[in-house]
Amino acid sequence: MLSGTHKYDIKFLGKFLRPSAFAEKISVALTKQPKTPQSKHGIAMLTILVFLLLTSFAHAQEIDLLLKNGHVVDPANNINAQLDVAIADGKIVKVGPDISSEKAKKIVDVAGMYVCPGLIDIHTHVFVGSNPDTFADGILSLSPDDFTFRSGVTTVVDAGTSGWRNFPVFKDQVIDKSKTRILAFLNIAGAGMSGKQAQENINDMDPAKATEAIRKYPDVIVGVKIGHYEGSQWTPFENALAAASRSNMPLFVECHLPQYSLEDQLKRMRPGDIITHSFEKVSERMSVIDEQGKVRSFVKEAQKKGILFDLGHGGAGFWFSEAMPALQQGLAPNSFGTDLHRFSMNAGMKDMLNVMSKYLSMGMTKEDIIIRATAGPARSIKRPDLGHLSEGAVADVAVLSLRDGNFGFVDAGGNKIEGNQKFEAELTIRAGKIVWDLNGISAVKFTK
Repeated sequence: MLSGTHKYDIKFLGKFLRPSAFAEKISVALTKQPKTPQSKHGIAMLTILVFLLLTSFAHAQEIDLLLKNGHVVDPANNINAQLDVAIADGKIVKVGPDISSEKAKKIVDVAGMYVCPGLIDIHTHVFVGSNPDTFADGILSLSPDDFTFRSGVTTVVDAGTSGWRNFPVFKDQVIDKSKTRILAFLNIAGAGMSGKQAQENINDMDPAKATEAIRKYPDVIVGVKIGHYEGSQWTPFENALAAASRSNMPLFVECHLPQYSLEDQLKRMRPGDIITHSFEKVSERMSVIDEQGKVRSFVKEAQKKGILFDLGHGGAGFWFSEAMPALQQGLAPNSFGTDLHRFSMNAGMKDMLNVMSKYLSMGMTKEDIIIRATAGPARSIKRPDLGHLSEGAVADVAVLSLRDGNFGFVDAGGNKIEGNQKFEAELTIRAGKIVWDLNGISAVKFTK
């Protein structure tokens, strides 16, 4: 038994999930020990212990879940091939061909299905609560776990439903209680989307207070949102930009800013800022498509400058008449934000997979679609830890099937296009745990 200055807390050994990291840490620790006869004896014993532990690691059951024979599409790593995916301790441990199932606790055959990173929806409203007729802590928002996993979504970003005043309530009440990973754009309006009076209060649009909240919750807040302001002063926009700039985060610009022209908004935005409802056709904001069906020149310039375009489908934010010519002319969305809320899910939008299926019917490739549902939004919100299946990454995975048939897809104006394929979520994995299994492919077959 080791004693004195050479006691080693065995709990220390359990902190290392990977044998390689464990060995590295121990090696450093050993080199720092004083070379006395007593220490040499202690080091020898510790070396034997390390060897035995590493040997046990090597022979232990290493894989919790093994997805076999799927078509892996991981745009961030340029992977588009039939491969297996191994998961252990909530992490991706290997992606490769013919991974041995000998050490796997659970094996799921996903042949004929697409395996991709968990989908990321960067435009949602999930600050659900009991307040009537409002989004912030209200019934117009949705409880995320009720709707995310069934559509392959593992991460959502709340689009400014809360501001610096009520974000702590949102975090305690929803974010910390949900299995879905919830990130947030912080509304520059202090009370967030709490009704017109709160959203019009310029005195409550405090960039210093917003910045303070962002610094307090840097792992959750990913940007600043401006929207739902009907005045003509640019102070709200400027304050939102100030908070975003001080925090080195993107500004998320929603519509409902009728006194600001689209051109002026885009000119004020910086590279990496995000505009949503990109393909809407409503009276309060000019469309990105002109009367001749062409993408407006200042929109093209904004795209070249590095402004990012989020879909923002919602109840009124996506029209085929705008999205289809834009796509044909090179203005594709960088992300497929759904604007998920109480009304949009029951209208033309429905869910992320329906949005993806619309673009499939519009001619976008499956690979480009999956980029805009995974790596694209992860880049938009500056979260390089998300949207990929790299070894060591959190095991957020969507297993999708592509159904054949005759399907109709509807935009915000009630217009329909038809397609012969649509995406469906077969299996959703969040942090290594199966949280959705449509057809029981991971279940044990019942026998009488």
